[in-house]
Amino acid sequence: MDVTIAIDCMGGDFGPTVTLPAVIRFLHHDLNAGVILVGLPAELEGAVVKAKPRFGDRLRFRAATEVVGMNDPIAVALRIKKNSSMRVAVDLVKSGEAQAAVSAGNTGALMAISRFVLKTLPGIDRPAIASILPTMRGYTYVLDLGANVDCEAQHLLQFGIMADLLVSAVEHKERPTIGLLNIGEEDIKGNEVVKQAGELLKESGLNFYGNVEGNDIYKGTTDIVVCDGFVGNVLLKTSEGLAHMVATFLREEFSRNPLRKLAALFALPALNGFKKRVDPRRYNGASLLGLRGIVVKSHGSADEMAFIKAIERAAEAARNRLVERISERMMRNSPQLVQ
Repeated sequence: MDVTIAIDCMGGDFGPTVTLPAVIRFLHHDLNAGVILVGLPAELEGAVVKAKPRFGDRLRFRAATEVVGMNDPIAVALRIKKNSSMRVAVDLVKSGEAQAAVSAGNTGALMAISRFVLKTLPGIDRPAIASILPTMRGYTYVLDLGANVDCEAQHLLQFGIMADLLVSAVEHKERPTIGLLNIGEEDIKGNEVVKQAGELLKESGLNFYGNVEGNDIYKGTTDIVVCDGFVGNVLLKTSEGLAHMVATFLREEFSRNPLRKLAALFALPALNGFKKRVDPRRYNGASLLGLRGIVVKSHGSADEMAFIKAIERAAEAARNRLVERISERMMRNSPQLVQ
């Protein structure tokens, strides 16, 4: 085994009914990976015993006595439920038994626990949530998606550095282009924080494209888009809402009368192609960047296919030494970047 992933099997809307079969499928096609299932013994031990003959030491189990609910306050998850499946999974990363953790649980709780247990890397003030959105050219990485509502220019610079190393490691794309989300392309546009961030990014040595607007995200103008968590979260939720609306409109229009239902049959190949290109399951798995360990957040409503994508992202980041790369980069640039 070259990488071991700790899985919070109890997190998300569906818990073990999704996470267990996803892990089994992942282990079938990734023969060099191992998994530690974390959760309540009553719900997992039987499945582990049944699957053990197929995977041997590649599949292990670690018991937890509590579960962080999707609506649990952060304080409860952090201070009271200290033996939750989420906490135990992150603890396994800290101890070195696992190289990454994956959870579909409460986002705020996962970020708080990960930051408390793993701490941030030297030179990183705040962790950020990075994920990908589909574009006309493929997809682009966007951060921060909600971890930091209020940011300073230095934080946006750090987000750019971390995203640059994430894309280089996971996509094997050297010097990806970075755009700073703004209300216009001109340097004079935006608030003072964004203007200052633009200057810092220009001087950073990164492949900084410049300011990008909201429509540039889906054009695929840059490989990475940097913004604060307030804007990023609004962007993410708006995108999800728009995708749902478009899908609903298409279903309604093709079912209005028998003639349109017939037309839908002829259009089915094109509709299926469109659905596949924008299928959010293909892009599942948000990285919590800036921590002393790899943590990936799966969407809470993820199905089996989507959860596998999150595990794959965690494994790829671990295999490509993402944490070490970020740490080395921050230390190398410490005169400018490490405060």
